[in-house]
Amino acid sequence: MPELELFVPGRLCLFGEHSDWAGAWRTVAPQLSPGCCLVTGTDQGLRAHADRADALEIESVLADGTRRGPVQIPLELGALDAAAREGGFMSYAAGAAACVRERFEVGGLRLALEADLPMGKGLSSSAALCVTVVRAFSRLYALGLDRRDEMELAYAGERRAGSECGRMDQVCAFGRRPVLMRFDGDALSLEPLVPGRTFHLLVVDLRGTKDTRRILRDLNACFPDAPGALAAGVRDALGPQNVALLERARAALETGAPEALGALMVEAQALFDARVAPACRELAAPRLHEVLAHRAVRELALGGKGVGSQGDGCAQLVARDAEARRRLAAALESELGVACHPLTLEPACAATSDEESV
Repeated sequence: MPELELFVPGRLCLFGEHSDWAGAWRTVAPQLSPGCCLVTGTDQGLRAHADRADALEIESVLADGTRRGPVQIPLELGALDAAAREGGFMSYAAGAAACVRERFEVGGLRLALEADLPMGKGLSSSAALCVTVVRAFSRLYALGLDRRDEMELAYAGERRAGSECGRMDQVCAFGRRPVLMRFDGDALSLEPLVPGRTFHLLVVDLRGTKDTRRILRDLNACFPDAPGALAAGVRDALGPQNVALLERARAALETGAPEALGALMVEAQALFDARVAPACRELAAPRLHEVLAHRAVRELALGGKGVGSQGDGCAQLVARDAEARRRLAAALESELGVACHPLTLEPACAATSDEESV
């Protein structure tokens, strides 16, 4: 079997963070609102060289230059589950491999990873790793998995590693194009979208820290019917208010209205800060708000908000144009010490490789 070269992007949630797991609560509480989000793949991601091996073997070079591994784990469920419980970046690979091994008769896998995707910043680096592992097994052992299969196994693997993530993150299996996702209990629907014009976004690595597992734990504690105004506010913001805002965001994307998209990000962040952030101290996000209030953002951007689970991971900004984005990145990097990554959404959003085709 030939060796493989794979690329899986990260995932940027433009609107609707936390609505995936919130919508899943409808399985036991149908009175809750369905969830929906608007997501896209990032320009950055994980590049992997994959081939067969006798065990699960992984080594990686991360975006900050950190080298991890090589790690070698026997391809036995007990050993994989033990590695998945250890925590850390490699635990997600072990969880995904355990799910594949439990379902299919496969041999081992050797992965050499290079990442330009920031880790732990709300860009679904863990989901990208899980998808990479599942896709490598599928291609090397002819499992015939389609994108939805990859998503389901990657999701199961991430949960197996102890994450309380919802089903949004694994949409990175669908590549870089924008996708509207809807979550109704166990039901998931995906609708690829075509931007009406080119949008120039900037993803800002805040170089801060956040505890995603703490965020997910605290917000899940507000569901399905926890008493009090605080919990009710979280359910309202992630439910009906989110659905209404998403319809407007979809229209702004498809009609090619960057001013409207930027204004909606400002509105979404204000809603999140007022109704959701008080439920978890990790969401105070001083670094995020410092960036959003910066003079360069006021001058060169049309709006912005937090990313993923929110907190001090990343911010996203809608720049006025490509030149404004370049100037904005330079100002933020020099004055605040952040790291900026461009993201361009274009009308011609056909995938650029087989790995990214829908």
